[in-house]
Amino acid sequence: MSINEKTSRLISKRDIVNIAILLAIAIAIGIYLIATTVVIAEDGVLYIKTAQRFSSNAVDVIKKEPPFGYPFLVFIAHKLVSVANNSLSLSTWIYSAQSVSLLCRLLAIVFLYLIGKLLTGSNNSFWATLIFVILPYPAKAGSDVLRDWPHLLFLAAGFLFLLWGAKRGKWWIFGAAGLTAGLGYMIRNECAQLVIYGILWLLIRFFFPTREMSRTRILCALLVLLAGFAISTIPYMKLRGKILPPKLKTLLALSCQLDACKLQEQKIDDTMYLASGLPVRIAQAARHIFQGVSENLMYFFLPAWVIGIWWHLGSRNSPLTAIEKFFIPAFIAFNLVMLSVLFYNYGYLSRRHVLPLVAFTISYVPVGLQVMSNWIAAKFSRQNPQLWFFVLLGTGICISLPNLFKPIHAEKQIYRTVAKWLAQNTGPEDAIAVADERISFYAERKGLEYTGGKIPKGARYLLKVVSSEEQQPDLGQAVQEEQSWWVDKQNGKKLVVYRVVQPKK
Repeated sequence: MSINEKTSRLISKRDIVNIAILLAIAIAIGIYLIATTVVIAEDGVLYIKTAQRFSSNAVDVIKKEPPFGYPFLVFIAHKLVSVANNSLSLSTWIYSAQSVSLLCRLLAIVFLYLIGKLLTGSNNSFWATLIFVILPYPAKAGSDVLRDWPHLLFLAAGFLFLLWGAKRGKWWIFGAAGLTAGLGYMIRNECAQLVIYGILWLLIRFFFPTREMSRTRILCALLVLLAGFAISTIPYMKLRGKILPPKLKTLLALSCQLDACKLQEQKIDDTMYLASGLPVRIAQAARHIFQGVSENLMYFFLPAWVIGIWWHLGSRNSPLTAIEKFFIPAFIAFNLVMLSVLFYNYGYLSRRHVLPLVAFTISYVPVGLQVMSNWIAAKFSRQNPQLWFFVLLGTGICISLPNLFKPIHAEKQIYRTVAKWLAQNTGPEDAIAVADERISFYAERKGLEYTGGKIPKGARYLLKVVSSEEQQPDLGQAVQEEQSWWVDKQNGKKLVVYRVVQPKK
């Protein structure tokens, strides 16, 4: 079934069975990953600490912190858990945060399956979502303390509303898309892109109306889309006293500065340097995007992903509709630009950032596998192409499983060892200077950021990676080595705990 089939039901009995199977697998994987987590993501420390502040000063958190949606969900989850067992331990906060991520992943899987059904049919969508459920990096993000899957949940829900509203011609569904985009905006500002897609689609339809959607309905759809987004975002913006997201504001400020530079003759050389560096920066961004997509797809599924997108969106034999022809290329193009701008201005880009791009196009992977299967069967054998499809699918799943069942951040096991030592050998009031705050977080000690050089004021202990041949480092203050652990024995690297010697008064 494709998007142009005449059906009034979004979910059939077959879909319910498919979704149940997918959720059962995702739940089992998610619980296993939570139970075996070594340490949470580095950003997770910030999210939990933000959630902890909600009970004392929620207004201040909303005003000063980045989008507060995910920490707020963690706060609510912890409240529900603490009512049941009255526990305020650190592990309760961590499990609450991980449970929020997993729950959002499960709900997002439902919406992604339905999006895939509208684009490529139920059968392809099932296999695509199964692949996505088993891919290691997306799965681990769904059991870690990260906002990627909460963001993806609202992005997928809003995108589904846009597709379904455009297909059915129901203007009120666009209101649901706007409301969902507004709620997601408070988790990640990028959810506002849904409003852009909706506006562009409705403007195109306004000039080319159909029997299902007259100009009057189009105007109503546009109105409720904007109203739905405004209902949730205007109070949030008013409370923060800011309209533009910080990164967008910084980008606009930088653009204005560059324009001002062009008007000054003494800045011509710098402007020419920036212009000459632009193609290099864009090429670097493209490389990072490609690497992020490849890693998320475990490299094996990358050819099928490329072939599936090309065949479905570019082939003359593809069952492409006007709705898919607009929304999918618009989503891909907008996200490629957004990711390139992110790298150009901030110099970083990881597989987490490209996760939405992979999630919304994963339904084309089975299409690509089928094209590859047909080619292999025609070229090398006379067997059923469907057999080759399952051979390729099974091979990809087998490649993914070892990485999938590797505990989250297993390479950071040393952090837990050091944290345990600190908890047993330091006082609750002692501040720890660390490069990675997860160590002090698990030790339940105050962490002070240390990036090298002078020891932060107030630090009682310092953690530093040093060479085994290195003498006591010159830190501008007397220290005493207390304990050490190998972090890279082959290269002679140790993680050392120093006690800061307090000067005599």
